[in-house]
Amino acid sequence: MGKRRLESALLAARASRPDLAFDVRWRPFELDSSLPKGKGHDKLDHYNRKFGPEAVASMVPRMRAVAREHGIEMEYGGHVGNTFDSHRLIWAAREEGGSDLQDRVVEELFKAYFERNESLGERDVLVRCAAAAGMEGGDALLGDETRGADEVRREVREYGRAYGCRGVPMFVIDGKYALNGAQESDAFLRAFDRL
Repeated sequence: MGKRRLESALLAARASRPDLAFDVRWRPFELDSSLPKGKGHDKLDHYNRKFGPEAVASMVPRMRAVAREHGIEMEYGGHVGNTFDSHRLIWAAREEGGSDLQDRVVEELFKAYFERNESLGERDVLVRCAAAAGMEGGDALLGDETRGADEVRREVREYGRAYGCRGVPMFVIDGKYALNGAQESDAFLRAFDRL
């Protein structure tokens, strides 16, 4: 939903300020690096342990409603696994095809996790997402566990430290303004105006 609101703000900003140039870049952040690779844990069980059953019971309907406003049919079934390889895939997409390919890969990963209940810890899910986004060599990349690993770890450290990142979504605009959480489009537009 943060992605949809950012996209809306970018469209509005481009219409009113054609002199501004935008390059959206996805940076890695692991919410739980201790999750196992592969399928992982039952998603709702994991959320209940992490946030508590009462919080999850109120969070899920609210998140589904907000997601639906943005054309996303969010699901809470399936599993949650280690996402490190998905971050390597996102990094490689940027290397291969710049921001456009990286954004398409992220969109496919979001659909897999949030709408199709697929675990981003499973290699075959990541390979399908890469292919659906038009990325070549996803399978080869994921078969080499070292490719992109150091780069992803470095970005996690650098950006986490520089901006005090503790969760997602987090948006850093022009290296100057950090917005935490799912923001309304107006918050992005105010930050663009400050630039």
